[in-house]
Formats: sequence, C-alpha cells, structure tokens
Amino acid sequence: MKKDQSAKGKRTVRAHTILYLAIELSNTKWKLAFSNGSKNRFVTIDARDLNRFHRKVDEARKRLELASNGQIMSCYEAGRDGFWIHRFLTDEGIENIVVDSASIEVNRRHRRAKTDRLDAGKLVSMLIRYIGGEKKLWAVVRVPSVADEDARHLHRELKVLKREKTMHCSRISGLLVQQGIHIKNPCRRNLSKILSSVRCWNGQPVPAELSIRIDREFERLQMVTEQIKFLEKEREMRLKDPKTINLQQIVKLQRLRGIGTQSSWLFVMEFFGWRQFRNRREIAALSGLAPTPYDSGSRTRDQGISKAGNPRVRTMSIEIAWAWLRFQPESKLSRWFEERFAAGGKRMRRIGIVAVARRLLIDLWRYLEKDIVPEGAVLKCEHS
Repeated sequence: MKKDQSAKGKRTVRAHTILYLAIELSNTKWKLAFSNGSKNRFVTIDARDLNRFHRKVDEARKRLELASNGQIMSCYEAGRDGFWIHRFLTDEGIENIVVDSASIEVNRRHRRAKTDRLDAGKLVSMLIRYIGGEKKLWAVVRVPSVADEDARHLHRELKVLKREKTMHCSRISGLLVQQGIHIKNPCRRNLSKILSSVRCWNGQPVPAELSIRIDREFERLQMVTEQIKFLEKEREMRLKDPKTINLQQIVKLQRLRGIGTQSSWLFVMEFFGWRQFRNRREIAALSGLAPTPYDSGSRTRDQGISKAGNPRVRTMSIEIAWAWLRFQPESKLSRWFEERFAAGGKRMRRIGIVAVARRLLIDLWRYLEKDIVPEGAVLKCEHS
C-alpha cells in the first residue's frame, strides 16, 4: 500500500514540473491552453505575435506555480501554417510535436460543441496523456528539414502550372463553343489567325470583345507554358549533375523501365528522400494504400484503402502501376496481376491496380535502400 502511494506521489510531482501547452491556430487569433497536469489556463493572443507569446508563457508558469526554467511540452495541429511554428518553438527550447488533425479523437454526438477553447483544452489533455505513455493516442507528423521542405517546391509548382495550362485551354475552347465554333486543339501559336478566319454559327465573324478576351487568355496561356518549359529544363539540368543524395536516388529510379523523370522526382522528394521507413507496412500506411477492414460482431466488410498520408504519392503510384504493367510485362508483379485480376471485370482490375501500386512502392523502396531490383524487372540499359 505504501509503495502504491509513493509511486502515485512521484507521478504527481513529475506531472507538476512540466508546463504543457497546446496551440489552437487560426488566421487572426491563437488560443493557448496551458496546464501543469491538474490545473488549466487559457489565453488568447493575436496570431504570430511572438513577443506576447513569450510573455504569456512566463505568466502561465507563475500562475501554475512552475519553475521559470522548467521543461515545456507543446503541440499543435498540422495545417496551413506549416512547420515554421514548430521550428520557432524548438529554437526557444520547447519540445514540440505536430499532430495529424485527422487522428484526434472527437465526440461522436450528432451535435457537439466546438469552440477554439474546447479544442485547445482537448489538445492539452491529450498531450498530457501522450507524454504519460499513450503513444498510440494520435498520429505525430514527422517534420521535414528546411532543405527537404524547400526541395518539394519545384515539382509542386510544375503540377500547379500544368493545371493552370489545362484551365486556360479549356476556357478558350468553352468560349468558342458558346458561339458554335469547334476548333481541334485551339491553343496553338497561330490562334489569332484562326480566330480571324473562323465564323460563328450564323456565318458572322467572332465578336470583337470575345476575340480580345480570347487573346488575353491566350497570352496568359503562353506565359504559363514558358514557365513550365523553364522548370522542366531546370529539372533536367539538375539531374545531369546529381550532387545530392536525393538527385542520385532519382537517377537510380529512372534506370527502371516505366519510371520517368516526373514520377521518380515526386517519389524521392515527397516520399523516399527524407523519410526513414522500417518496414513495408509503414510504406503502405503513409501512401494511403493500406486496406481498412471493418469487423464488428456479425458484420465484416472491407472499406477500401485508407487514403491517408500523401495524396500526391498515392495518385502517382497508381498511374505508374498501369505503366509498370505495360513496360514491365515479364516482372513478377505484372504476372501476379495478370493471373489474379486481369481475367475479371473493370472493378477487379481497379482493385488489382491498387494492390500493384502498393507492392510497387515497397519494391522501389527496397531497390533504393538495399539495391534489390524488383524480380523480373528490366533496367533501361539492359533493354538497349
């Protein structure tokens, strides 16, 4: 009995030596929830007001009767603010974790109260439980280094620009269709000459204001196209002289038939380049390609893939899985798909290609980490 009381006393002392802090972020205000393990304090400050943040931390230590140089544990939800707050907190000597917001437990009532104060209080209570040993309480986001985060801008900007290019082309086509004009591939350099020669549904020339609007839209399209060409050229120049480990991994992936510049760049910069995977389950989970079973009582069904993790990697892996079947037909993975799913209908093939994408990511990880070529796969140098 005395041992139990002494152990309980030790836990209480330990809990009251740490200042727990949860930050509920928004664009204009930050809600700070402080706790010493038994008593809470809530404060609101202007967003990004770092000087006032320091003052409120010092005040919380005094109010909660904690040492001025004691340990501080903090957390906040991953979101639009990114990781600069995490870097600021760690530079100040605060041990911080970034939490995946989708993993935070919530009340399942149809109508539940939700305010910044309640959310911050929930975060700080879960932080105390997490520090106390409940490591599976929520999912902690791994924070990339400044260099790793910066390396992701090139391919992300390329993707945005390609979407903008499609948007401009679709808008030009739509404006012409409104006048009964259908031009195959209207986004060509000689669009102005084409507009002067085509006629509307009633034989009249394209209206002047519409023609001017299409010209302006075409100018924006040309600017986007030039930026895409510049970024693609920049990417190729970096790969000609791969100085970093990430660039060398990209070049290594490109040796496999079916893996090109765009896919290999994304796989490394978003996935393999800065994360340390321990096993294949972590790869499947982070890509969102892991199955989600539902087994409760007499009800058992498969809810499909989790779709958690990185959506860019998940989308690209499924695209490359189709390319793998085409360019690596003799590989073990392609033959497995043909034997198990090819004879089925469209639904079975869609299910099968997700399984191929998951296995392919695992094979690519083993290829990069352990230099194990996927069984039956052909390298480009062997093919030539």
